[in-house]
Amino acid sequence: MSAEADPRLRALSEIESQVASRGWDQPPRLYALAPTDELVAREPALANQLGLDTAAQTPGSLTPVEQEVPTASIDELLATITWPETVAGCALVVERIVLPPAAEDAMPQDPDAATSWAQNHPERTDVRIVVGVLRDGRQSSVMRVRGHDDESDLIRDPEFSPDLGAALAATFS
Repeated sequence: MSAEADPRLRALSEIESQVASRGWDQPPRLYALAPTDELVAREPALANQLGLDTAAQTPGSLTPVEQEVPTASIDELLATITWPETVAGCALVVERIVLPPAAEDAMPQDPDAATSWAQNHPERTDVRIVVGVLRDGRQSSVMRVRGHDDESDLIRDPEFSPDLGAALAATFS
């Protein structure tokens, strides 16, 4: 199935595009993934506000609905969150610094010093990862590298962050 035909990847790509429109250096963002046809039937006013047209949707389409994220850490947030049965999945957007493998040996042990060191490392690469998980455990993800802003530069892979995917999946159990 192509990325355009896969409802999960289409929803994650839509999320990434919306977050990208706000620029880089953003806090984590959490989304509920609602089946579009059910959302339109259950909440027609909201569907209208979101501009949803079920006639134009592919069967199985998912509509991302951004959730309020408190300032707690991602680990703390995911450990306490639960979803109503009407939510088919969820997605989380995080930005990360990626360093070459050789840089690990020089990284300071102190977490605060390591963060500052990584932020100022000359070989750092910034990435934005959107990980989505459905209630049945299927995972998808997309990633954008800073400076590669064309839609064709979006990288799609089922498991860019398997640990994050597992943590999101746990919110459904």
